[in-house]
Amino acid sequence: MPEYSGKPAESFKFKKILYSKSDGRATITFNRPDVLNAVDGDTLIELNEAFQDVSWDDAVGVLILTGAGDRAFCTGADVREQAEEFIDRPDAYWKWMGLFIQCHERLRNIGKPSIARLNGIVVGGGNEFNMSCDLAIAADHVTIRQVGAARGSVAAAGATQFLPLIIGDRRAREMLFLCEPIPAQKCLEWGLVNQVVPKAQLDSAVSEMAGKLIDKLPECIRYAKQQLNFWRDLSWHLTIGHARDWLSIHNRAPEVAEGMQSFVEKRPVDYRKVRKNRQ
Repeated sequence: MPEYSGKPAESFKFKKILYSKSDGRATITFNRPDVLNAVDGDTLIELNEAFQDVSWDDAVGVLILTGAGDRAFCTGADVREQAEEFIDRPDAYWKWMGLFIQCHERLRNIGKPSIARLNGIVVGGGNEFNMSCDLAIAADHVTIRQVGAARGSVAAAGATQFLPLIIGDRRAREMLFLCEPIPAQKCLEWGLVNQVVPKAQLDSAVSEMAGKLIDKLPECIRYAKQQLNFWRDLSWHLTIGHARDWLSIHNRAPEVAEGMQSFVEKRPVDYRKVRKNRQ
C-alpha cells in the first residue's frame, strides 16, 4: 500500500526537470535550456511524477512552474523528437499525447494553487502549461505565442479549450490562427497573465504571491479551485479524447511532414506548396 505523502525532492534523480521544495513552496523547472525548454516524452514522465508528489506532500502549499535560464519558459513539444519519432507513426504519437494529457490533468488537479513563473518565451504547449497553472507572473521581455497552425498541429491540449475562456473568443482566434507573438504587456491587458514585472523583480514578485497563497486555508483553496475549474473541465473532457485521436491520425498528413521537416532543416514552411498539392 503506498504512503500518501511527499518524498524528499532530491530523491527523485530527475534528468529533464529540476525539482525542489522549501518553505511551503515546490518549484518544478523545465531543464532543457539547449532546446528552449521543449518537452519530450521523458520530460513528461518526470513531470507527471513530480506533480503527483506535490499533490501528496502536505508540507507544500503552492507550486511554482518555470523554465531554466531566461530565454524560455517552455516552447511546447520537442519538434525534433516529433519529426523523428512520430511522423507516420500515429500509435506512437497517441501514447505521447497520453503523457501530455496526464501532465495537464495532474497539474490542474494537484489540489493546491500553482503559479507559472514566465521567465522567457512561451510557445505552443508551453502556453498550455501556463494556462494549466492558476496564476501567472511574466518578466516584461516575455512573449506568448501559439504556433500549431504554422507547424502542422492544432493546439487542442488546452489552448483551443481555455483561450476563449481566458482572453475571449476573438483574441483566441487571433492567437491560434495568426500564430504571432503577444508581448507581455498585451498579455496582461488580455488577462493571459496576472502580473508583468522587470526581469530583475520576477523572483521577488513570485515569492510574494506564493507567500500570500500559503497564508490561506488549504482546504478552502482546494475546493475553490475545484469549483473554478468547472468550465475548463467541461470543455476539456468534451474534446480531449477526440483531439488525441485526430492529432494521431493527422500525423500522416503531408502538411505535418512539411511543418516538422522545415523546422529540422531550419527553413521557412512552404505553405503555398502544401496548398497546391491539395488541389
